[in-house]
Amino acid sequence: MLGIALVIVGIYLLLNAIRVVHGFGFGRGIYTIGGFGITSGMILIPFIIGVVIIFYDRDKWYGWLLAVGSLLALIVGAIASIQFSFQGMSAFDIIVVLVLLFGGVGLVLSSLEDLNKSLSQKDA
Repeated sequence: MLGIALVIVGIYLLLNAIRVVHGFGFGRGIYTIGGFGITSGMILIPFIIGVVIIFYDRDKWYGWLLAVGSLLALIVGAIASIQFSFQGMSAFDIIVVLVLLFGGVGLVLSSLEDLNKSLSQKDA
């Protein structure tokens, strides 16, 4: 149990040191087609047209295609604009994180090996 606790604390500290930033905005280009930047606001135009078509006649497949395709493009663009960076840490901080994480993994593996040995002795 101590090994699992150490792994959990190590993973928490490691993930806590990662900063997530994004560059998503309605005036910022998220796609480039032929040298022309497509902004997230421009993606909303076909979405709006698709919604109008859906409300006018819900059986028109191209209205659904415009609306769903625009939403998917917006979601993919937002996810693609995410950037991860590692927060500056002192050498002591990173050593503590690594010892907790990999020391915990070592303890878990050691206890699994002991469990395997005790089970194999019972079978014999």
